[in-house]
Amino acid sequence: MTTTAIIPASEQGLSASLQAFFRSLLGLEEIRGLLVPLRSFVGTMPMPTLVTDTEMLFNAAPLSPVFPLSAARLAARLTRKPIGGKIAAFLRPCEIRAFIELVKLKQGRIEDIILIGIDCMGAVQNRDAKALNADNPLKYDDDFCKAMLTGSEALPDGMTLAAACRACEHPLPEGTDLAIHLLGADLQKGLPVVAGSETGEAILQKMDLSGADVPGERGAVVEAFIAERIAYRDRMFEDTAVAVESPVKLSRYFSACVNCYNCRVACPVCYCRECVFLTGAFDHEPHQYLRWAERKGSAKMPTDTVFYHLTRLAHMSTACVGCGQCSNACPNDIPVMELFRMVAHGTQQAFDYTAGRNIDDPPPLSVFRENEFQEVVGIK
Repeated sequence: MTTTAIIPASEQGLSASLQAFFRSLLGLEEIRGLLVPLRSFVGTMPMPTLVTDTEMLFNAAPLSPVFPLSAARLAARLTRKPIGGKIAAFLRPCEIRAFIELVKLKQGRIEDIILIGIDCMGAVQNRDAKALNADNPLKYDDDFCKAMLTGSEALPDGMTLAAACRACEHPLPEGTDLAIHLLGADLQKGLPVVAGSETGEAILQKMDLSGADVPGERGAVVEAFIAERIAYRDRMFEDTAVAVESPVKLSRYFSACVNCYNCRVACPVCYCRECVFLTGAFDHEPHQYLRWAERKGSAKMPTDTVFYHLTRLAHMSTACVGCGQCSNACPNDIPVMELFRMVAHGTQQAFDYTAGRNIDDPPPLSVFRENEFQEVVGIK
């Protein structure tokens, strides 16, 4: 039977309730550290931080609308070899799914980590984050979360959620040991936390939290929340398909690319130790550039920008979790996420696969199915 407990409501707000929960969690003997977003200094972005001192958790920012980078690769890095104990990690749903993909790709291990997730209200782009440094950041985080739960976007200066978050159809934590509910919960009474594994069950028993039931209205609230995001996603896909429907339009789409490769660095599931684009493979001879220019009258510099993105699409579309960090990292605001999400959605549908949803689902192209895609290969 699934255990559901209640994290007591704090007079200081939702973030304070979660901070107290984290302190109790870190106080358990078997947990050596907690990976959690934390503001190291007042007025700074919350960054993924490995915490071993419970006092540091007064600076944890679990509900911040700022998402400077995905912590999935950090979680993989912490778990790739046994460390003689458990690490707990509080991650957004897209970070959890990215971590699960990395485990499938042998980049991390699931045995030594306790995954904790929460219903995600979304985040803003990095370029907007500095405007959110309120005098009382935790109160701002709480107010933002409550506003999103009631259907408004409490962001200053006309800012909105990042497009990746507005188009995210997976805002709930899946595959976790512990899942904290916001949608449909009576937050005046506290935050429901549900065990998703035997490990999670054991933890809740040790934390001696009061039992609770999942509110009956949660299902309807979740359904409406996701439906709004799917509608936005589908409109985004339609607009993107028109924007890249020809080679000329695709070149225009990436015309501002400077080959900085930030999107590759920021992508949590782009795991190659050496990327071909960082080798000398594309250091063309000087006369080649002139030859290209003479053939067409001009040659855009740097070259190979579209080829770079097409290569990434071919590599990553089966593993993309839609976190949006590629667009978040782009210095020229190219809508990288929109195209990657559109292609990844089609690729994953073709393979009946959702990246990171289930640890037991083998990644596409890693298994052979004799009767797969007969209409394409022409086998009868």
